[in-house]
Amino acid sequence: MIGAPLVLIGSLAAGRYEVPFSHVVAILVSRLAPLEVSWSLPEQRVVELVRLPRVLAACLAGAGLAIAGASLQGVFRNPLVGPQIIGVSSGAAFGGALAILLFSSAGITVAFAFAGGLMAIAVVYLMSRISGRAPILLLVLAGVVTSAFFSALISLVKYVADPDNKLPAIVYWLMGSFASIGWPDVAILLGPVALGGALIYGLRFRINVLSLGEEEAQALGIPVERTRWLILGAVALISAAVVAVAGVVGWVGLVVPHFARMLVGPDHKALLPAAAAVGALYLVLIDNVARTATAAEIPLGIITAIIGAPVFAVLLRRIHAGGWRHD
Repeated sequence: MIGAPLVLIGSLAAGRYEVPFSHVVAILVSRLAPLEVSWSLPEQRVVELVRLPRVLAACLAGAGLAIAGASLQGVFRNPLVGPQIIGVSSGAAFGGALAILLFSSAGITVAFAFAGGLMAIAVVYLMSRISGRAPILLLVLAGVVTSAFFSALISLVKYVADPDNKLPAIVYWLMGSFASIGWPDVAILLGPVALGGALIYGLRFRINVLSLGEEEAQALGIPVERTRWLILGAVALISAAVVAVAGVVGWVGLVVPHFARMLVGPDHKALLPAAAAVGALYLVLIDNVARTATAAEIPLGIITAIIGAPVFAVLLRRIHAGGWRHD
């Protein structure tokens, strides 16, 4: 991770409008100490108003999704679980798509997407409750059903959308992109990701115990049901915020925790910070490819799926052959 600052600064320099690396460094330092101006005004505006919020948003989204995925994999004791398992991504996507269909305001789109994600987790909660408890298998099935339901609603929204105006905007937004990110979007991401990440990290010991099994957790006095829902709520908060700002960015929460686990091991005290760092760097690199590989920007969801699907297949084969261990 020593080269991470170089990658981040390089991300501010890269793009169709190239800014010299030295100029990027000088522009950033000038906010902390007076420097002789050696850069042009357009370069400063590109760095400060376009690329810096975009890079910060990619860092926050990648870190948040990776933390969410790592915590879910521990709680569910399943390495193939990601934030999509609880249906929150589909709910948030439906809310955003509906807002694009009915309105033309970015603020309303963010609000609807966030509300859709929280509505999805509420539906999962109500569906999975049996006699005051939520068995883990029923919870997963409730997430799958909820995700399928909201996916159908998204298809309905696309069907009734104006094919010349609204439909292209909805389809592009659903594929994920940081192209229109500004400082207000960074502020929208910062709160939920910081709050959800802090809550999950505060429960790191309980996640370690839950990864051993429910019986062991109950024997140690861990309130299994309450802990699980606290984590699911934090994951919903993070995922809904990411979808609200950047659209659906898949596979990050599934793939990144495995790389972090290979670096630091399964202890969530070290795994969660490592997943956040790897996730932030990973999504920044993906976004760099998205905006520089071709003349027209590639949606993030396409690139993350191209990378994530083969990794998922390899993981599935390894797990089927040798099992997956937490210790």
